[in-house]
Amino acid sequence: MPDIVHVSYNHTGKSKSTNAFGMREMQERAFEARSAQHLLIKAPPASGKSRALMFIGLDKLMNQGLKKVIVAVPEKSIGSSFSKTKLSQYGFFADWEPNPIYNLCTPGGEKSKVGAFKKFLESDEKILICTHATLRFACDGIDEKVFNETVLAIDEFHHVSVDGENR
Repeated sequence: MPDIVHVSYNHTGKSKSTNAFGMREMQERAFEARSAQHLLIKAPPASGKSRALMFIGLDKLMNQGLKKVIVAVPEKSIGSSFSKTKLSQYGFFADWEPNPIYNLCTPGGEKSKVGAFKKFLESDEKILICTHATLRFACDGIDEKVFNETVLAIDEFHHVSVDGENR
């Protein structure tokens, strides 16, 4: 019986090779669009989207005048994708170094994630990682102007609903 399920792809290795900054092909394409105000990165699982966000977020902080990066993920376990990463060891100009206090996806820390979120907005800290739910509840009653000069990245954006009544 013939194998009708087997599919063969070209394996050139190009998607895993890196440039002088340590970026894979998809990350490099995303980084080329780093000055855009709105950016949607759509790529397969495990293709490096989280790291692409790190590259872009750091560039916006260090070279484009933005003050903060907020990364919202659908569940706490995904927040570990945004933990401290030594990007400079691969050639990038900076490292992703969020303060553990403001990684609201890790165990421990402040009991009120919304309270910690609001403290972050008033602090000099640069990077916060939280869940979609924390972002949603923290935004209740906050003047949207506090997000000026802030990169707001929604990981797994397809989990977000347009319905204003969605909770």
